[in-house]
Amino acid sequence: MNDLDSFLNFFVQDPAFVSRRQDAILSLCSQVPIAKNQNLQDIGQKCHTIYFVKEGLARIFYLKDGIEVTEYFAFENDLIIRAESLFRDKPSTKAIQALENTVFIGIPAEALFSLFDQFAEIERLFRKIIEQAYVNTVIRMEAIQFHPAEERYAQLLAEKPNLIQRISLKHIASYLGITQVSLSRIRAAVR
Repeated sequence: MNDLDSFLNFFVQDPAFVSRRQDAILSLCSQVPIAKNQNLQDIGQKCHTIYFVKEGLARIFYLKDGIEVTEYFAFENDLIIRAESLFRDKPSTKAIQALENTVFIGIPAEALFSLFDQFAEIERLFRKIIEQAYVNTVIRMEAIQFHPAEERYAQLLAEKPNLIQRISLKHIASYLGITQVSLSRIRAAVR
């Protein structure tokens, strides 16, 4: 069984994805192992690669007044890119960090974009992936704007029930836009 089979299963969900297209994508893919708490990409780097988490867990974070703020968690088969850097070709103010020993699948963006000209189905598939990531970002922003922290925490647990076992409370609190003390109070009230 190919090491990239679980990654490809993500794509096979689309019936238009057939062997020739699969081979074209596979030729671009590389596995990138990163140790726990190490950065895949640092703040200030330009993003030139689209990543998926094959195994493990990662986050995107930035610094605000010297404090790390978690913007996004990526679990197995999740997309993780710094889109603001990739699509504008500018250094990012964000980093990608492995929260566990993590294996990423990396696809060089320029080579992938070249495939779009050859295979409209690949372009359509990646457009759907990027659209879903955008919708998830909008939903998260709206949750921070319109829902209290208790609701955001409950929603996070409903979507990712094993979250508490895998992610530090510091990162969860940061992701929710609250302090660790507030998160502790919320967790105590839920119990």
